[in-house]
Amino acid sequence: MTTVPVWETECDAATPLAESLARVSLYEGFEARFGLPADRGDWVVCSEFVSEPERFDVWREQLAEWLRDQYGEAPERTTAGYVMTWYLNVVGVLGGLLFHGARRVPSLRPSDIAIRLAPEGRPHVVGVALLSDEFACLPDDPAAHHPGATAVTDETALAALLRARFAAHSAQFVGSFGSTVRLGRRMLWAAATDALDSAAWTAGQLCGDETGGVVDAALLLPAKLDPFTSASTLKATDTGWTRRRESCCFHYALPDAAACSTCPRVCEPRESYVQNA
Repeated sequence: MTTVPVWETECDAATPLAESLARVSLYEGFEARFGLPADRGDWVVCSEFVSEPERFDVWREQLAEWLRDQYGEAPERTTAGYVMTWYLNVVGVLGGLLFHGARRVPSLRPSDIAIRLAPEGRPHVVGVALLSDEFACLPDDPAAHHPGATAVTDETALAALLRARFAAHSAQFVGSFGSTVRLGRRMLWAAATDALDSAAWTAGQLCGDETGGVVDAALLLPAKLDPFTSASTLKATDTGWTRRRESCCFHYALPDAAACSTCPRVCEPRESYVQNA
């Protein structure tokens, strides 16, 4: 399989994944691209984070400065919860969007994804770049014969591959980030579970097919499959789809801050994590 060179790729590269990313849109102010710009700027490849855990400390300190400016305090568990949620969510959404929108599963290795943080203000993730043209797809995909493609038998197999690739990336994150914070492995894997479950749901919402996103979530997490902490928790209510969140971002620990609507401390969450993270 071919892999696009990390440092020389451009977002208009002639590869099926670049075309797939060009057809989807994320949130206002968020960039999803194929490859890095010629001037790498402040993009960071995820392998640099997981191999150099001190980068997470720098990120959390940047966040702490912003929180102290906004709230007067920056509890350690809150900076840990925010960074944990941001990092896992963006990896999950990248995979979820391509799975939902194109039935393609990209490489999710840390070396094949880069992220960009907001250069000013709150240092949340404002960009994600896919750096490899390697992907799995269904046999009837028009790009199934592309040099970077691997066809799998059906949607269940494709979902299992996305789950495995996300789990492999998450395992590296848990080992690296977990060494820098006082959060247990169960909390870290709960956050990974939330990110994968919400990724499918969010992809459906962004593509105008929320119910399809819910169906995808059930494909990705049909049961409690190790190392994830639960099956998909999405359920229908009188006011729409909702889910029970497994992990916490610890926003409530800030002065005068209420718990997020999806917090495990709240009995009936009513909004997607996209609106709270």
